[in-house]
Amino acid sequence: MAARTKTAKDRPSYRCTECGWQTAKWLGRCGECQAWGTVEEYGAPGARTTAPGRVTTSALPIGEVDGRQATARSTGVPELDRVLGGGLVPGAVVLVAGEPGVGKSTLLLDVAAKAASDEHRTLYITGEESASQVRLRADRIKAIDDHLYLAAETDLAAVLGHLDAVKPSLLIVDSVQTVASPEIDGAPGGPSQVREVAAALIRASKERGMATLLVGHVTKDGSIAGPRLLEHLVDVVLSFEGDRHARLRLVRGVKNRYGTTDEVGCFELHDEGITGLADPSGLFLTRRTEPVPGTCLTVTLEGRRPLVAEVQALTVDTQIPTPRRTTSGLETSRVQMMLAVLEQRGRISALGKRDIYTATVGGVKLTEPAADLAIALALASAASDTPLPKNLVAIGEVGLAGEVRRVTGVQRRLSEAHRLGFTHALVPGDPGKIPPGMKVLEVADVGDALRVLPRSRRREAPREDEERR
Repeated sequence: MAARTKTAKDRPSYRCTECGWQTAKWLGRCGECQAWGTVEEYGAPGARTTAPGRVTTSALPIGEVDGRQATARSTGVPELDRVLGGGLVPGAVVLVAGEPGVGKSTLLLDVAAKAASDEHRTLYITGEESASQVRLRADRIKAIDDHLYLAAETDLAAVLGHLDAVKPSLLIVDSVQTVASPEIDGAPGGPSQVREVAAALIRASKERGMATLLVGHVTKDGSIAGPRLLEHLVDVVLSFEGDRHARLRLVRGVKNRYGTTDEVGCFELHDEGITGLADPSGLFLTRRTEPVPGTCLTVTLEGRRPLVAEVQALTVDTQIPTPRRTTSGLETSRVQMMLAVLEQRGRISALGKRDIYTATVGGVKLTEPAADLAIALALASAASDTPLPKNLVAIGEVGLAGEVRRVTGVQRRLSEAHRLGFTHALVPGDPGKIPPGMKVLEVADVGDALRVLPRSRRREAPREDEERR
């Protein structure tokens, strides 16, 4: 008897779990989103119809729905409450992602202890460390509370069993990539396992009215590891950022169903733990009595929070054909752009033949274009060996034509600079309401801004035509 030929319905199909791209054969890499290890086999389901079932709760007019059940409860950490929109909402699931060693576990252990009380128990599940290791960290940061329960588990069924035994109001899982279900094929941390674990924890959180904090890993390019579906399922996504060699840590809201995503929480990581910074601008400034050439202050916006930061530049004569360009805390492309504008529009030609080093103070990263004017003035001050006037801040985006463009939040930036004692500011045109007692100079282009350098002390950089003579 001849073998039956497989029809198209019998043949297996493969689909990417990230973007849904389909193919007739298995591939190690998705042909659409280029993700590795996300193509899985799935059967062609037959046509099915779902009969109307019994409803669990009746539909109500939206005005009759009780909104008090979604009232946020404070975590005990004001900076984290700021990012969350007031605190943790019962039943909310929050994903906290960040690089290894940035301080995620330290912050969440501190939150676990401060949120625990007689009426609200906290359950901390660790899958990456033993219970004794977590206890040592808790002793160091003084995060000991009788209503904080700790368990080291990597099995999803065991985690759900702990929920029945403890009945917590807050669950912390560190991390979601280490927990696995034996009923699902694949290693812990794989797309299938992460989806199943996240779905089970979200379902338990909604049914119990329990807030849940999930720690997530990140890839080497900084994105959250695992399927993108994980970010869609959770209610809040927080990004934990910071240089491991600096004390500053930023918690930035990427997604928030209960508040805005333009809030940023500032923390300081030290030996005794991690503490919130209500006024972090002092970390980004160098206290000195006299101004130094090559330094300029600016005001950056992290979310809606203005922060005063310092830009430093140093230019050194070099003998090598290709001068060095080193940056720290600044985008190299922005610094290169400011060098080109200064050379062409500001008529400072000697910058192209010197080693140039630019950096920020305190580990802050300046990525928004509003810091362009401060970078340009710091470079010009370093090239001429002339300090800028004391108590001066520079705010503005610089275009390739040398014009100084407007930026958002100028009034908030000026108010923050005035609060910290700065009396002079360089801003684009039409800055709006100016704080009383503050002198603001509106500049149209780089040439206007360079006039703040004292001419009597300025050591002009040699021009090309002068060198030829």
